[in-house]
Amino acid sequence: MSKPLILVSNDDGITARGIRKLVALMQQLGEVVVVAPNSPQSGKGHAITVGDTLRLSRSNIFEGVQAYECSGTPADCVKLAKHHVLKDRRPDLVVSGINHGSNSSISVLYSGTMSAAIEGAIEGLPSIGFSLCDFDVKAEMDHGEEFILKIARQTLKNGIPKGVALNVNIPTKRNEPIQGIKVVRQANAKWDEEFDERTDPYGRKYYWMVGNFVNHDTSEDNDEWALANNYISIVPCRFDMTAHAEINQLIDGWNM
Repeated sequence: MSKPLILVSNDDGITARGIRKLVALMQQLGEVVVVAPNSPQSGKGHAITVGDTLRLSRSNIFEGVQAYECSGTPADCVKLAKHHVLKDRRPDLVVSGINHGSNSSISVLYSGTMSAAIEGAIEGLPSIGFSLCDFDVKAEMDHGEEFILKIARQTLKNGIPKGVALNVNIPTKRNEPIQGIKVVRQANAKWDEEFDERTDPYGRKYYWMVGNFVNHDTSEDNDEWALANNYISIVPCRFDMTAHAEINQLIDGWNM
């Protein structure tokens, strides 16, 4: 039997440690093709390049792997991979990451890592975004390896519902082993932001975003609880953002 075809991307850039780890793991499961940004794209959300050039060039950064670096966003990378690099082939799996930093709760909306996975889901491809809850560029990742492989194997075997991408977050390395995997919902948590006004050396004002993360969720069925209790969290995400339950409420209440 032919090996599964696995497309790998990320938002930290093609030289990041996280994507090196993910490529090595996916090579155990199938044929890997990489299309990733040529520079960090964190916080880009689902941005795409419009009205500007997109450049794509071969990279030899991964030995024995067909790889390309792209001047665009993570979503651009998946689009170019699907419609150009792999135009005559269909990936069996799209994976993004391993991101340096959590993409749990509200962060999924801003995440370039998850935008690559969601773009894969838009294209009808089984897609997963992997993130490590540690922003240190030298953070330990080995404790998540077996779980990444397990989740990827299950996806290749059983698939993912159409229109769904999996948001997988891995807790930071602790003294005790990871407790397991929890399939949960997105927590009701957000950043309370402020903008610090500062002055550059030329006397011009600029603003720097700061703030605190506030978790309003006290239940045990969400990603923040799972991560706090040393579980890997999986949140199934849809790109359809319609609030279906509120449609009739608006129709009736607004007398439209």
